[in-house]
Amino acid sequence: MTTNDPFAAIADPNRRHLLEELRRAPRTVNELAEGLPISRPAVSQHLKALLDSNLVTVTSDGTKRIYAVNTKGFTKLNIWIDQFWS
Repeated sequence: MTTNDPFAAIADPNRRHLLEELRRAPRTVNELAEGLPISRPAVSQHLKALLDSNLVTVTSDGTKRIYAVNTKGFTKLNIWIDQFWS
């Protein structure tokens, strides 16, 4: 599933778990896969959906790809949610 909609991206519980883990610290795919009952390729697919929706970033360190939360990507979510508090 490829989406640019951050709401669709966070609808999946595995993706929410990945975001919670990344909120604590940037991690590699292998580190993230350790805490989930899904395969490493499935984790990569979930991370791609989060990348496509601009909720995470990825940087390379040699052969490792390190994922982190993209706080700027949460702006669209925050703006939409904040309208209910005004």
